[in-house]
Amino acid sequence: MSSQETPGTRDTPRRIVVAGSLNADLTIYCERLPLPGETLHGSSFAVNPGGKSANQAVAAGRLGGNVMLIGAVGNDPNGDMLLASTSGAGVDVSHVRRVEEPTGVAVISVEDSGENSIIISAGANGTLTANAIDPALFEGAGVVCLCLEVPPETVLAAAQAGADAGATVLLNLSPYATIAEKLARLTGVLLVNSHEASQFLGGRAMPSSDAPASDWLAAVEQFAGRGLAKVLVTLGSAGSMVLDSTNTDEPAVWIAPTKVNAVDTTGAGDAFTGSVAARLAAGDSLVEAARYASVAAALATTKKGTQAAYPSAAEVEAAG
Repeated sequence: MSSQETPGTRDTPRRIVVAGSLNADLTIYCERLPLPGETLHGSSFAVNPGGKSANQAVAAGRLGGNVMLIGAVGNDPNGDMLLASTSGAGVDVSHVRRVEEPTGVAVISVEDSGENSIIISAGANGTLTANAIDPALFEGAGVVCLCLEVPPETVLAAAQAGADAGATVLLNLSPYATIAEKLARLTGVLLVNSHEASQFLGGRAMPSSDAPASDWLAAVEQFAGRGLAKVLVTLGSAGSMVLDSTNTDEPAVWIAPTKVNAVDTTGAGDAFTGSVAARLAAGDSLVEAARYASVAAALATTKKGTQAAYPSAAEVEAAG
């Protein structure tokens, strides 16, 4: 099976390997985000488990996925918190190393509308080198879930190990960075928001969500020209687009948003990514997985925080 194929069946979901970051989220809530040089009073403060990879692993685990997390945390209370949170969601954390560097952190501001701004410090995540990627851990995996919060050579090594194992490599291009052509070729599904998609395609603006599907065909062709046949473009409150150059009948499919009263959008993209991974591993098509993930990610915004806000499979089914 190639890395482009659907990895599992509905009766036998395959394993998900998530390799990447674990952070402690230091979150302050405020009426609005400050302007440059401005100081504002916040309303409350919280320390929660986070990090894109840990979030994605927890999201998939809460939905019943068989998930292994590969990463690194410090020998500190934040590391203890992250291991407890991820393992509590049913994630295998036996390959998360404890190191002398402090656990990575994300400093987050969340305004009353739910929008946020984030600054991250890698800490222990920076110690996750390519040498920490053991190809044997990827054997039997259906999906390998990656982001760009760890060194690029580590991401490439994990993508290669996943592709060699026949898994679908799901790459979340965040935080945005230019990637090697080899990594693009190894990627089975690229997941980007509209800003990241524009950057990846050299500044080409993405069409609006209500534009005809034909307006998205140029983007389908451009991504395919970069070696990416399947791309998910998230559009925030406007839903998402599934771009698939291998689907000649419907190369661009709009996924309607799930309407909720959002209180905190932090980690919603990770909930979407983890949900897509869970459903691909269970045998869904990319369109089916994106529709499911739309509901899961929307539910994640209805509570404060990240991992603790992620829904269970029963909650998604009830809302969908």
